[in-house]
Amino acid sequence: MLSLAAHILDIVENSVRASATLIEILIEEDTNDDCLTIEIIDNGHGMDEKTLKKVRDPFYTTKTVRRVGLGLPLLAEAAERSGGTLRMESIENTGTRIKATFGLRHLDRQPLGDIVGTLIILIVANIHIDFFYKHRHNDRQFEMDTRVIRKEIEDVPINHPEIIKYIRGVIEEGLSEIGSEA
Repeated sequence: MLSLAAHILDIVENSVRASATLIEILIEEDTNDDCLTIEIIDNGHGMDEKTLKKVRDPFYTTKTVRRVGLGLPLLAEAAERSGGTLRMESIENTGTRIKATFGLRHLDRQPLGDIVGTLIILIVANIHIDFFYKHRHNDRQFEMDTRVIRKEIEDVPINHPEIIKYIRGVIEEGLSEIGSEA
């Protein structure tokens, strides 16, 4: 994977397969501490302790179409390569939390990539799932919550082209206002 946005897309797809109805994507850029944090929290079916211990093994997967599961091992490797870490917590029938930290200015840190496009793809492809996105850059932050948007648009589908255009504009403007690299 060439960007952190691609890692986010991959991890969120795991949350979708775990029957999550709410997925939180939290990104924090802290220039003072030279740290980039990405956290993904879902309310899916979670994992038991035995499964949680196996998910970093690239030859372990719950998918039936292939015998490898590279998403989490690749994210862990990307974090460690930039001086960071990957932590996971999961509770069966409750959900999963994945937190990856990266050296913000580390030479080997992958670029954040197209986070706006990634969020749009997730919303369009998963119309029955809610997404809460929070992006903090030092002391400024931007939030987008599809639950709030759904209340505003009432009966219009969230994947309607005009709604997606609106959401894209909101995210782009919000990230620009906080000075994010995205």
